[in-house]
Amino acid sequence: MILVLNGPNLGRLGVREPDVYGAETFEDLATLCRDTGRKLGEHVEVRQTDDEAELIGWIHEACDGRIPVVLNPAAFTHYSYALRDAIAQRTAPLVEVHISNPAAREEFRHTSVVAGVATGTIAGFGLQSYVLALHAIAEMKTTS
Repeated sequence: MILVLNGPNLGRLGVREPDVYGAETFEDLATLCRDTGRKLGEHVEVRQTDDEAELIGWIHEACDGRIPVVLNPAAFTHYSYALRDAIAQRTAPLVEVHISNPAAREEFRHTSVVAGVATGTIAGFGLQSYVLALHAIAEMKTTS
């Protein structure tokens, strides 16, 4: 199993700044992730929340269950030290993803407080960022 966790405002994909995030909806993203998982022989569960505490709870669940995670922390990327501390407890790979490239956007988006405790980061490839992350995790699972 792989958890694909999404932070605030990602449930509004398709209507939120389509020039930045594209026209695909959150359901399109969830379908893409589940389909990619099937091709990789993995069960993928996709979740989204606007609540920091709920997201941290999901990270704790992944830590306790040794479950790999693809995480788009969204705005929490830039300031949630609580989320960072939860990720630091990880017991399986965790790949940070972003649909857009934060380094090419506003300066406040240039710093990720979670990147230093993630296995890696993939950004700027639209929804394909998730596909790349799922492939990376599947590869890590086969080589460990």
